Amino acid sequence: MSARVLVGVKRVIDYAVKIRVKPDKTGVVTDGVKHSMNPFCEIAVEEAVRLKEKKLIKEVIAVSCGPQQSQETIRTALAMGADRGIHVDVSGKDYENLGPLQVSKILAALAKKEDVRLIILGKQAIDDDCNQTGQMTAALLDWPQGTFASQVDFQEDSLKVEREIDGGLETIKIKMPAVVTADLRLNEPRYATLPNIMKAKKKKIDTVKPSDLGVDLSPQLEVLSVEEPSQRQAGVKVETVEDLIKKLRDSGRI
Repeated sequence: MSARVLVGVKRVIDYAVKIRVKPDKTGVVTDGVKHSMNPFCEIAVEEAVRLKEKKLIKEVIAVSCGPQQSQETIRTALAMGADRGIHVDVSGKDYENLGPLQVSKILAALAKKEDVRLIILGKQAIDDDCNQTGQMTAALLDWPQGTFASQVDFQEDSLKVEREIDGGLETIKIKMPAVVTADLRLNEPRYATLPNIMKAKKKKIDTVKPSDLGVDLSPQLEVLSVEEPSQRQAGVKVETVEDLIKKLRDSGRI
């Protein structure tokens, strides 16, 4: 198959880092903090690379929106098996205000420019937990979408997507071009080997600005305040059900 796949890879604060809120409550501390690829984006890259290994697609393009450091995230995707990268250079205040709608507009513009038939994204990012970019991108392109995918099967010019829903699993069939968002059980991402990390250094990363794609980054949302979650109160052990009911009554819970 001659289809190209666009895969979004977001640079986020590493999942193992304890997040700290800035003293002025405008956001979280990012300076000097370890960053890595969003775990759901890793799953998306792995799925795209597997499709290429099965010769179902011909090229995997990894794209990331953000400052210069986002190229490190793209290099990780290239080391996993992506063919080339696109760095959409967004920095300063524009980066601070970058949300799912702006990223969706960028991805939709790139999909048209690169003539891709499939976009694979992580279902959500672990920093903002928005779970919106895939859905918005599909809406902007007017493409079918298969969200929360736990299995994807090619069927000529369509996809069979098994997706995770609250009540279990749902299987849908969608025509390409399409947008798919990866859930946790879709696959287990590979580790980049040293030879592939070395090869990735020679792979091409193009840099573009949102204005080159005709995308306006004006924010639609304003963050008023970011605060630490309140501390949990210590629990109390009770001996009997009667004691529990009395405690709940005394505290006004029942």
